[in-house]
Amino acid sequence: MNDHSPDFLIVEDNPHDAELMLLILKKIGLRDRVYVVHDGAQALDFLFGTGKYEHKVKAVSLKFVLLDLKLPKLDGFEVLEKIRQNKDFDAVPVVIHSSSAVPADITKAYLLGANSYLVKPIDFKEHTKSITETVNYWLNVNQTLV
Repeated sequence: MNDHSPDFLIVEDNPHDAELMLLILKKIGLRDRVYVVHDGAQALDFLFGTGKYEHKVKAVSLKFVLLDLKLPKLDGFEVLEKIRQNKDFDAVPVVIHSSSAVPADITKAYLLGANSYLVKPIDFKEHTKSITETVNYWLNVNQTLV
């Protein structure tokens, strides 16, 4: 990560999915605007400036968080719930990016405060398109309060 604060956070435990997203972001010139963590506990530490991230301030200026649901330590639902319990993060959109298309997961995510829910495409071209469009929307189209 560069010295400046990232624009968004990716929370993804699958190294192949994380690497794919980073390659896509590099291709479109946005690799240096993202930070990646690999489990729910790391996500909360990064967001709240605790643990190994205690030297930095809370990440309340993020433009969005791209959050997987099936994570080690704390799952995506638990992370989402903790984010939404903290008023400092009211203006930070949380986008669920999961392989689960189960209606109960989608419903639960929205009830916990997700701003969007994307099912990871299996096809490489579709995945590339999905990541590109998602990042473009949240960084360039969506208007935030921060």
